[in-house]
Amino acid sequence: MYFSTKSVHNVFLYSIGIHLSRFILKIAGYFNSKLRQGQKGRARTFQRLESSIQPLDKTLWFHCASLGEYEQGLPVFTALKTLYPSHKIVLSFFSPSGYEIRKHAPIADVVVYLPLDTRSHAKRFLNQVHPDLIVFVKYEIWPHFLLEAQQRNIKSILISALFRENQLYFKPYGGFMRKALFTFNHIFTQNLASKQLLEHIGYTRASVSGDTRFDRVFQQLNQDNSLPFVATFKQNNLCVVAGSTWPEDEVLFVEYIHALKRNDIKFILAPHTLHPAKINRLKNAFGEKAILFSERAQANLSQYQVLIVDTIGLLSKIYSYADLAYVGGAMGTSGLHNTLEPAVFGIPIVIGKNYKNFPEAHDMLASGGMLSVKNKGEFNHSLNTLLADPILMKSLGAKNFDYIKKNTGAVIQILNYLRI
Repeated sequence: MYFSTKSVHNVFLYSIGIHLSRFILKIAGYFNSKLRQGQKGRARTFQRLESSIQPLDKTLWFHCASLGEYEQGLPVFTALKTLYPSHKIVLSFFSPSGYEIRKHAPIADVVVYLPLDTRSHAKRFLNQVHPDLIVFVKYEIWPHFLLEAQQRNIKSILISALFRENQLYFKPYGGFMRKALFTFNHIFTQNLASKQLLEHIGYTRASVSGDTRFDRVFQQLNQDNSLPFVATFKQNNLCVVAGSTWPEDEVLFVEYIHALKRNDIKFILAPHTLHPAKINRLKNAFGEKAILFSERAQANLSQYQVLIVDTIGLLSKIYSYADLAYVGGAMGTSGLHNTLEPAVFGIPIVIGKNYKNFPEAHDMLASGGMLSVKNKGEFNHSLNTLLADPILMKSLGAKNFDYIKKNTGAVIQILNYLRI
C-alpha cells in the first residue's frame, strides 16, 4: 500500500470523486462535443500504447493538461529528446484542446489521452509505458499515477510549477494531495513564492528555475516567421494584432475601427473560438472592411482594413508583423491568454482588467511595457495614444523584449539537474 491508514478516508473520497466524474463526463458528453472527444480518445489510449510501445523499449513520459502546458514544456521536451535519443517519447494530454491540436506532435512517438486517475488505470498505464523519467507540467498532479510511479522507483519531476496559498496542497485537509506532491523527485517552480509554499509544508526538493515559456517564446526569434499573406495585407501600414479574442474584446474593436478616422492602420483579429457562426457574425460586424483568412485566395488582401484569422497555429508568427498587440481574455473572466508571444517581438501590449492570477502580466505592467484597460474609454485612449506615437510604442516594446530575455534559462537549470 502506498498510503497510510490515516489517509485511507481521503483516498476513498478521492476515488469516489474520480468514478463520479467519469459518470458525469459520460452524461455531459452527450451535450458537449469536446467532452465527447475526450471520452472516445481515452477509450483508445491503452490500445494505442500497446501498438506503439514494446516491452523492451526505453521511454520518457511527458504529461500536459492542455495546449498551453504543452507549449510551456516543449523546450524541455525537445532538449530531453536530444539528451535521450534512444528513448521513445510518450506524450499525454488530459484536455481535448491539447490532444486534438498536437496529436501528431513530432516531438513524440505516441500521443494519447491520459486515462482517468484510478489505481487500476495507473498500474496498467505504467505497465505499458514503463518510463525511465516522468515530466509533468505546471499544475498537473494526479495522485494515483504519481504514487504508483513512486512505488516503482520511477523518477518524476514537475516543471514550471506555480502554486498559490489557497490550493488544496496547503490546506489542513489536503493530506492526500500533499502526499502526491511529495512523490516528485524535484519540483522546478516559476517563482520564489511557490518554492516558499512548498517549504512551508516540508517539501525541500524544489528550486526556482523560472517559467519555461520564456525559453519557448525566445526560440521563436530563431524561426522563420514570414507569412506572405500578412505582408500583403499589412503593406507599409501600422498593424494592430489582437490575439485570442473573446466577444467582450471584439466589441471594443468593432466600435473602435468603425469610428477610426485614419486609413494607415491595419487590424488582425485571431479569435479564440473558431465556430463558423461566430466568425461570420464578427466579420459581418465589420462590414466591407473585413476579410477572413480562409477567403484570402479570392481577394486582394491589401484592400481590406481588418483580417480575421479563422484558423489555428499562426498567431505566434503573426505577432512578428505587429506594431501593437492586444491579448484577449482579461476583459472578461475567461482568463488572460499568452502575453509572452507578442512580448518577444518587442512590441507594446494592451490587456483587459482581470489579470490577477497571471504573474507575467503584473511584471510587464510594472516594467511599463504593458497597459491594462477597464472599459471602452480606456481602450480607445490607450490605442489612440500608442498609435499616434511610434517612438513611444518602440520604447514600451523594448521593455517587453528585455523582460523576456532576462527571464530565459529555465531549460538549462532543469537539464543540469537531470544530468547529475
